[in-house]
Amino acid sequence: MKKILFVLSALLIGAAAFAEDNQIEYGYKQTGYMSTPKMGAYVIGGYKYSDKDGANGGPGFNARLIRLYVDGSIFTDFKYRLQLQVNGGNPHVKDYYLEWTKYNAFRVKIGQFKRAFSFENPMNPWDVGVGDYSQVVQKFAGFGDRLGEANMGGRDQGLQIQGDFLPIGEDKHTLFHYQIGVWNGQGINQADKDKAKDIIGTLQVQPIKGLKLGVFGWKGTWIDGTGTSWDRDRVCAGLFYDKNNWTVRAEYAATFGAETRQNGDNTADALYITAGIPVQDWLKVYVKWDEFRGAGNAATAHDIYSCCANFRLHKNLNFQLEYRRHEDQTLAVPSFNELWFMTYVRF
Repeated sequence: MKKILFVLSALLIGAAAFAEDNQIEYGYKQTGYMSTPKMGAYVIGGYKYSDKDGANGGPGFNARLIRLYVDGSIFTDFKYRLQLQVNGGNPHVKDYYLEWTKYNAFRVKIGQFKRAFSFENPMNPWDVGVGDYSQVVQKFAGFGDRLGEANMGGRDQGLQIQGDFLPIGEDKHTLFHYQIGVWNGQGINQADKDKAKDIIGTLQVQPIKGLKLGVFGWKGTWIDGTGTSWDRDRVCAGLFYDKNNWTVRAEYAATFGAETRQNGDNTADALYITAGIPVQDWLKVYVKWDEFRGAGNAATAHDIYSCCANFRLHKNLNFQLEYRRHEDQTLAVPSFNELWFMTYVRF
């Protein structure tokens, strides 16, 4: 913790000195060979109630996320980012990367960042609309993987190329987006444990501005604490519509190939549908159905039905009130209810 605080202090002091020497306003502004570093933080916390016996140690207040970040550019075309998570008793680096962005159709990123699997995984928690990510992301993208990997926040260490190309329509929005990367397969802040690399990629098409259709693929391995190698062969497909403050997301993910066979010839899958409905400029309501089937059948289904009101009083201040109904067929008592009240503050 002391080391992390020391690094952050050094960054803050250096940024302040840079801004003073160049007599520019603090912010993301290019001066000479590099920009003034942009620094910030956000905090997500609140209160959760559940009528499930023993859930989360009982009802109570919690700090979900406390994160600090710094980003900027060097020589205009190189963007960098460092993000730290400081709550949870284990402060650690969440993101660190450098990205070459000279060409919109061909950008190169190296470091530690979000895996290119599903529309929802790369989203900031502020923009998901409900209090947590879907089970598509949690079970298949690295938020507590179905195979047993710890919560990696959907991230890994690797190298990725991505781009947008072929502008169409009067608004000149790009028709295609792609991402393809190679990754260690072990998640954040972990050394690679084998010579193999994960391959993860997506191809997306945007026929009209605001509507994206995409497919995602993942082929790789994960080494657990005993040295056992587990195959991760996964596919995902979905749509994402976001325009005029209306939002619709729907995604389906499933295992295939070796990952299916090594778990008893059962195909695990997950599906969610989310709709965000603007009521006022400061009020948006989301409804969501979210299902995960550990063995691809009704007997292993966990369904979550939720309704969440977002009171965004400022771009940097949001309050969420969410009701969640669970139907988990793997439990002796499958039905239980939750009520979440979350606060989002950014500066």
